[in-house]
Amino acid sequence: MFRLLKKDVILFLHDRRSVILTFLLPVILITLFAFAYGSIGNYDGRSEPVKLLVTDLDKTKISKEIVYKIDSLQDIITVVSDSLRSKELVIKGEYACALIIYKGFNDSLEYGNTMPVELVFDRSREMEISILQQNLISILMSATGEIMIKKNIEKYLNELFPDEENDFSDEIAGSVINNESNKQVIKWTPIVGIRNDTKLGLIQAVAGTAILMLLFSVAGVGTSILEEKENGTINRLLYSPLKGSTILYSKMLFAFFISILQLTAMFSFAWLILNMDMNVNIPALILMIIATSFAVSSLGICLAAVAKTRQQAQNLSTIIILVMSAIGGSMIPLFIMPPILQKIAILSINYWGIQGFYDIFWRVLPLEGILPKILILMCTGVVLTLASIQLFKKRIMKM
Repeated sequence: MFRLLKKDVILFLHDRRSVILTFLLPVILITLFAFAYGSIGNYDGRSEPVKLLVTDLDKTKISKEIVYKIDSLQDIITVVSDSLRSKELVIKGEYACALIIYKGFNDSLEYGNTMPVELVFDRSREMEISILQQNLISILMSATGEIMIKKNIEKYLNELFPDEENDFSDEIAGSVINNESNKQVIKWTPIVGIRNDTKLGLIQAVAGTAILMLLFSVAGVGTSILEEKENGTINRLLYSPLKGSTILYSKMLFAFFISILQLTAMFSFAWLILNMDMNVNIPALILMIIATSFAVSSLGICLAAVAKTRQQAQNLSTIIILVMSAIGGSMIPLFIMPPILQKIAILSINYWGIQGFYDIFWRVLPLEGILPKILILMCTGVVLTLASIQLFKKRIMKM
């Protein structure tokens, strides 16, 4: 019995694919998920600071004091911008929200009117918004309440003692604040994801899963080239009038066609069965499907070109696809990842594809707003295609 056990262990250790899939791949994914859920590199339990765009149109001493108090919070980093630019950056997904202090803020406090303050935000950035709800609102309300109460106390003391210099401490104002109910209201305005018929979770599920499964599909197409090399099919084709480049281009075209077909089928299923809203920019959607299919199919062929055998291609493609999907947003929504992984995510094809579909279905951007992601995917496909051609000439067609 123990000899048979020893035999199986030896065979297992000689099977590199089994060893990698059993030990290395789970360790890599566990590490990535641990980073994504904030369990590593965050020992004090605090979240990363939220970058808040701030526009001060009032430009008074009181409004500047409010901005200063917000900037002093550890959980918030303020970035000064104008109102139009702030809204544009939130719509594009570069920031979660923007605080706009409108002209007349000081006068509103003077007369006890509703504060002309608006917070525009992206509904998909729930974690950043929750941090703001816990910190920004309380600070803003207490600061304005403190200012209003100080003004009322100063006015009251000046009326009682007009000839004396009246001064009071922050503790006095604080005690009054605790006994006052602040009726000021901040206007919350979602400017991204405001369409009621668009479901954020459905967009994430369709886009993330579609690109993940598409990568595995085209990796299988690329691996089939090595399988044909091993069983002699390519060798026989090379004896025919066909050129070697024709064989390669046909495989690339087939992978590209399958990619477009698969993405189209997945979005059609989401539309017909899951009631996904397809009343979007159709030309942008078509271009995004083509660009994503080109980049993904090029990667699948390139992975097969890098490997020397079919088994190596399977091992390599499994690791790269799962890692790219983990950091790129297919497995975990990007907006809940820590900043370090969000920066690394740009190296993944999944990231550009998913964000492009987010721009179409969630942010509802025009074509010019989505075009940069389409161009990045197309350029990625071109680079990977050129690399595949050179590698195939050296490793497969040179027989």
